[in-house]
Amino acid sequence: MMTAPIILVFLLLHNAESSKFTIPEATINDIQAAFNQNKLTSKQLVEFYIQRIRKLNPIHRAVIEVNPDALHLAEIADQERKNKDPISRFGLHGIPVLVKDNIATKDKLNTTAGSYALLNSVVPRDAGVVNKLRESGAIILGKASMTEWAAFRSSSAPGGWNARAKQAVNPYVATLNPCGSSTGSAISVATNMVTVSLGTETDGSILCPSSANSVVGIKPTVGLTSRSGVIPVSPRQDTVGPICRTVADAVYVLDAIVGFDINDPAATRKASKYIPKGGYLKHLKLGRDNEGLSLLRIWQNGAILIENLEIINFNRIISMINGEDIAVSAEFKLALNAYLKNLVSSPVRSLSDVISFNKKYADLERINDYPQDVFLAAQKTNGIGKLEKEVLMNLAKASKCGFEKLMNDNKLDALVTPYSNGSSVLAIGGYPGISVPAGYDKNGRPYGICFGGLKGSEPTLIEIAYGFEQATNLRKPPAIKDQV
Repeated sequence: MMTAPIILVFLLLHNAESSKFTIPEATINDIQAAFNQNKLTSKQLVEFYIQRIRKLNPIHRAVIEVNPDALHLAEIADQERKNKDPISRFGLHGIPVLVKDNIATKDKLNTTAGSYALLNSVVPRDAGVVNKLRESGAIILGKASMTEWAAFRSSSAPGGWNARAKQAVNPYVATLNPCGSSTGSAISVATNMVTVSLGTETDGSILCPSSANSVVGIKPTVGLTSRSGVIPVSPRQDTVGPICRTVADAVYVLDAIVGFDINDPAATRKASKYIPKGGYLKHLKLGRDNEGLSLLRIWQNGAILIENLEIINFNRIISMINGEDIAVSAEFKLALNAYLKNLVSSPVRSLSDVISFNKKYADLERINDYPQDVFLAAQKTNGIGKLEKEVLMNLAKASKCGFEKLMNDNKLDALVTPYSNGSSVLAIGGYPGISVPAGYDKNGRPYGICFGGLKGSEPTLIEIAYGFEQATNLRKPPAIKDQV
């Protein structure tokens, strides 16, 4: 029989071992605590992720480039922390971030949307969201892979494919489509190749890869985060948001990147009114009765689940939404041409130039595998004409008479959908959504649950998503062999 002192020593050793800090799956709070307790430095954290990228990225192809200055930036962060500089008090200080390869960084990294056509082009400045990340003390670790041109080059290319990095691979089930275009952003955080990441969404490209790779993604209200310096698809629908392993981490990133940007003035000024005083972190609280929100316990927790709502003129509204591609195609050509012309230097200056580049370097681009039919359709457009104006009017009507009416008439806090099935509804109206891991099927394939709401409803959606996450704790890391 163990004596009391022996039992006490055993328990102390067990507790010390169980409380030992490890980087994989660590949250921002965990990492900041390790920084403050001198258990970890930013340089050590970056070194860990670079080593992990070297080992895992040849398999999963989630990262296009690693920032050659990342270690130097980490050393600066460590010195700032040592000096107790004011910036070191920010939550993202010293935290590595991967940004999607369509988000500009004015450094040694390329910004190419996964295409050779933009390799070695020079951007005029950091994207608005990157500037805000730097101001918060975050370290730009590199560029995340993506579906080439945000899935707007070819209708047959699979999610996660681009010419530069080739096919991204889902870490849970290799044959499962990693989904959307922010594939690298989702895969990299799921596999612990980075702490947090940024993705972009025009329609489903944050919500879908988050669901398919068992991570958390926030698609903000359009304009809440700046789109300046982001290779565009549709300024009417484009938005930038965080992809992370937890709701709390995603909210930390959201807090850092929202707000007015002089280079995206109209949209960011309009949406700034939605930012709550004191930011979003205060909404990381459990449900209205402090129990958390779970679909399994939704009634006893005080929430009301309304099913099978009748949508008046449903078929007509759906037919209006079906015109989305017509509008986006015309918007894409106009927006991309403007972006390319604004580059300091570039091999291409228009959509037409990109199409010609792909034809000229067909072997390099593997264009014979995935034709550029979406590009060609967009090139045929001629601005916003009569047809496009009619489509845009219908999309606005569909949002107002469909989603907004449904939410307002029934006094709903959120629309709940499986996977990212509601992404088009949220996309055409510029509405926010949050995807949270919700489980795995019998074959181990992940799926998420999406909470969507009206413009500016991020505080409510964060409370709901956080409550669901805390009540269920359904996410589990992928089973990766030869862990670093």
